[in-house]
Amino acid sequence: MALGLQLRRQVLAGLLLCVCVGRWVEAGKVLVVPKEGSHWLSMREAMRELHARGHQAVVIAPEVKLHIKEEDFFTTKTYAVPYTQDKFDSFVKTHVCLLFKKVHFVTMFLETIASLKTVSLLFARSCEALLYNKDLIRDLNASSFDVVLTDPIYPCGAVLAKYLSIPAVFFLRSVPCDLDAEGTACPNPFSYIPRLLTTNPDHMTFFQRVKNMLYPLGLKYICLVSLTPYARMASELLQREVSLVEILASGSVWLFRGDFVMDYLWLIMPNMVFIGGINCANRKPLSQVCTAAVVQSVLPVEHNLFIKKFKKLFHHIATPGRCSEMVGPNH
Repeated sequence: MALGLQLRRQVLAGLLLCVCVGRWVEAGKVLVVPKEGSHWLSMREAMRELHARGHQAVVIAPEVKLHIKEEDFFTTKTYAVPYTQDKFDSFVKTHVCLLFKKVHFVTMFLETIASLKTVSLLFARSCEALLYNKDLIRDLNASSFDVVLTDPIYPCGAVLAKYLSIPAVFFLRSVPCDLDAEGTACPNPFSYIPRLLTTNPDHMTFFQRVKNMLYPLGLKYICLVSLTPYARMASELLQREVSLVEILASGSVWLFRGDFVMDYLWLIMPNMVFIGGINCANRKPLSQVCTAAVVQSVLPVEHNLFIKKFKKLFHHIATPGRCSEMVGPNH
């Protein structure tokens, strides 16, 4: 009698354990709000892996897009935007060509700011078309998604996740103006961590630390131009004043497409995870034109001898590519 009771208890405990484990491994529904361009190419590989593990992914994309195409491992939902494909392609081409122009620093800065304003306005209009699409929002609400996967450099997905009250997973390389550090409440001292684009080493002199503190002040203007509309949209949707930091602070997990060893050492929080290497999933050999263009953009013209040696070194892996069309015959 006692043996039978003990056996029944063991069976009951085993069934309870199976039920608990089953819930943990149950496939989920992922709402994906990607950033167009190269950001999407890395996210697509992550979604391929999610699909392989049994998860269902739904990608929200505008009707006018560049790289986001339909695939067999996710479902696509599109929404109308107030611009044409030709206009979008023209914006992208103009913005990319700035990277290869050799002009004075002041001219480059002014042209970059003008291009950034145009591109930021375009993405903001796309976000408005998504967030104020009542039929689509109603459909997303009814679909009961478990998580939103998005790149916060384009905060539209973060705003949508907060509006729908769905946990957000951020998939990113970095966010301008140290908003990633502010959003995670992560210590980010100027005297310790070199700022993006400053070229400061990890062991800085006094003047480098001063530069490290002053340089980000100029980037604040860029953030003011490109990211302010999203705080306004969030405030209108939630019917209260909302800041970008509050929007980003709602992120549950931050997946950084970097490497803790290769990048500068910096302080992190428990929900910040490094997934470096995912950008190299589909690697291809560079053409001679691409390698020469990269070297010439980094080194002065007088380093021609180094360039010739560099091209010779990579000759055995070089194959003709589309990069030559982007760079042009002068490179």
